[in-house]
Amino acid sequence: MSAKFYSKENLQFLLHEVFHVEELCQLEHFKDHTIESFDMMLEAAASLGANHLRPILVEMDRTPPHIENARIKVHPKMRELMKKFGEDGWISMSAPHEFGGQQVPFTILQAVSFIFGAANYSPTAYAFLTTGAAHLIEAFGSKELQEAYIPKMFTGEWQGTMALSEPQAGSSLGDVVTTATLTDKGHYLLKGQKVFISCGDSDAVDNVVHLMLARIEGAPAGTKGISLFVVPRMRPDENGELVFNDVNTAGVFHKMGYHGAPIAHLMMGEKDDCRGFLLGEPHKGLSYMFQMMNEARIGVGTNATSIASAAYYNALEYTKVRAQGRKLTEKDASKPQTLIINHADVKRMLLFQKSVVEGSLSLCLQACKYYDLSKTAPEAEREDNFLKLELLTPMAKSYPAEMSIQTTSAALQCFGGYGFTKEFLAELFFRETRIHTLHEGTTAIHGMDLLGRKVMMQNGKATMLLMQEVMQDIEEAKKYNLLKSYAAVTSNKLVQLQEVSMHLMTVAQTIGPEAYLSDATLYLELFGIITVAWQWLKQGIAVEKLKAANTKDYSAEFLQSKIYALQYFFEYEVPKTEGLITRLKSSNHVTIEAKPEEIL
Repeated sequence: MSAKFYSKENLQFLLHEVFHVEELCQLEHFKDHTIESFDMMLEAAASLGANHLRPILVEMDRTPPHIENARIKVHPKMRELMKKFGEDGWISMSAPHEFGGQQVPFTILQAVSFIFGAANYSPTAYAFLTTGAAHLIEAFGSKELQEAYIPKMFTGEWQGTMALSEPQAGSSLGDVVTTATLTDKGHYLLKGQKVFISCGDSDAVDNVVHLMLARIEGAPAGTKGISLFVVPRMRPDENGELVFNDVNTAGVFHKMGYHGAPIAHLMMGEKDDCRGFLLGEPHKGLSYMFQMMNEARIGVGTNATSIASAAYYNALEYTKVRAQGRKLTEKDASKPQTLIINHADVKRMLLFQKSVVEGSLSLCLQACKYYDLSKTAPEAEREDNFLKLELLTPMAKSYPAEMSIQTTSAALQCFGGYGFTKEFLAELFFRETRIHTLHEGTTAIHGMDLLGRKVMMQNGKATMLLMQEVMQDIEEAKKYNLLKSYAAVTSNKLVQLQEVSMHLMTVAQTIGPEAYLSDATLYLELFGIITVAWQWLKQGIAVEKLKAANTKDYSAEFLQSKIYALQYFFEYEVPKTEGLITRLKSSNHVTIEAKPEEIL
């Protein structure tokens, strides 16, 4: 098993040289932290990942969760890990001091999540789903709910979930039919079912606390009639003792990968005694949930990147020890075989992975910094950062998710036939990452969100603000000979993106919304590639500054590897935009015109 699953040097480079996280410590909310305290957290995360998460990666994959005595039984180490996640403060690290948290920036939380996910993705779901659920109770819950649930969630004794999807309402949450009936005692009785609930039940914890969407009787149809409830599996009675809350585990889904975390099918109210406690105001559940969606969606991008990172370093290690074939210029068959990393096509596959993994991580951290500034910067700066966050989030979720499928596939290819076997980890990572284009909104949904709402948000203000920042980095990059041509390419791509956007606006006005949004996924892909090209320009600028300063903080090999990855991205990935632009400007609408009965 590969010992290295991420690059500590690269993470430090991005946090310190590209995003300057020390600036966050100047803000009032994060004033208790220093760059040294951040580094200590990352070191502790690396230790936990290497010593506790990585050793059980294969075991978790080989022995997936199963139902036993009406509960989902998971890997026995998970109970110990949840306790450790709680005791060491990982679950509560970003929470406010008033709730026992450390008020750590979201940027650092996601850096930690990246390390954990690269070590072993499944356990991170238990911990950080609990963080997200607790955050909703922090933000919208009554004092009684906060006191009843948050402390035990933060210790890891209780698990948190987001219970949204139903059999008939996966992405279309307006079609949720789980009902909530108000009682004369102030609580609601819930009845219905939920599917695909990550960590929806497990014996790793004493209780599972669901943040559940449901419809109060008489509520308006659609998304405006959905409310949010705290629905524990075990509810505290008047004496504080836990009693069963009529939340039954009907099944566990058998997944392609990500085996260490169960995905549950839940039935509520089979005995008419499932009690739910309203969070906030009635009929505002979806709006509350969406206030937390940026965090969750950036987290998906980070998780996809983490698995892609693990696959990359696994493949890199293999290519440096595996001998096969000879260089094309070597005609003497009696000479020893060469290591496969000497072959140009293998280097292509490695640079493809590296450029996407490090570009994706940079993209996610960019979104994280916008998130932190949107919450804690001086009041006058918050809205602009929020608008840039809103625009960037579809790319930060979807680009890493989609591309991790390709990069883990390339990692598997580096192993040749061995990669297709369970004796090596490559196939595990390929299976493990596939989920990320599906949960927290499919790629198609994010494409429609970007094109249908985000690019024209506040009359295009979000787009204008982001483009202004990109142009500033383009101008900075032009100062360096190595980056001039790539700065010009990025500038040209921004112009082309604007042309495509204007063309599609015309389509919307002349043909209609269906034609306008029919290729929204491709628009998202185009925007994503250009956005990651910008991130590589930012990294290139940081490298050039470090070289000019004759730094000893980073090895010469590391800095050169950055330049190779930057060059690869612009030479191999950015040209792919030409095909997308051609398609997006086409007047052929075959996907609309094709009749279902004629697709055979």
